[in-house]
Amino acid sequence: MKIHLIYRRIPNRVLERDDEVIADFGDIIVAKSRFEGMLAPLRVNGVEVIKNGYSMLYFAFVGENYDVLKVYDERGNFKGLYIDVLAYTRREGNTIEMLDLLLDIFIFPDGKAFLLDEDELEMAFNYGLVDRETFDLAYRVAREILEKIKREEFPPDIVWKYKLEE
Repeated sequence: MKIHLIYRRIPNRVLERDDEVIADFGDIIVAKSRFEGMLAPLRVNGVEVIKNGYSMLYFAFVGENYDVLKVYDERGNFKGLYIDVLAYTRREGNTIEMLDLLLDIFIFPDGKAFLLDEDELEMAFNYGLVDRETFDLAYRVAREILEKIKREEFPPDIVWKYKLEE
C-alpha cells in the first residue's frame, strides 16, 4: 500500500511523493522512503547525519505538530532521529499533509538532541513569511519536544517498534 505525502514548506515549497506504508493505525502512519534531492548533506555538531541515498522510516502523527524520521545510512546503520516541527499533520484517505515550521531537532543514537534551523525561522519571520503567532508556535513545540527528550518521554514508543527492513 502507498501513502501520498504532501509536505509544505514556507514560503511556498511543496514536496509530493508516494511512499510505501509499513503500518497504518489511522492516526499514526509508518512509511518508508529515501532522501533525494538534497543540495548538501546535513551535518549536526560536525557529524554528517543525512545525505542523498540514506533511508528513513517516518512516523506521521495525525493531529500532532511533529513527525519523526528514523534515519539510516546506505549500509542500514541507524544514524539518529530527525524531527520536523510542524504547524499541522492532516489526513484524508491515503493522503497526509504537513506544514513545516522550519525548526527541526536531531537526536543522536546516544540521546543528545540538537535544535536546528533557528536561523531559517528567524529569517522567515524578519521577511514577513511567518507571523509572530507562527514563530511562537514553532518555538513552543520545539521546547516541549526538547523537554520531553530530557525526561525520556520522547519519541513515542512506536518509533522503537519498527526498524528499516530493506
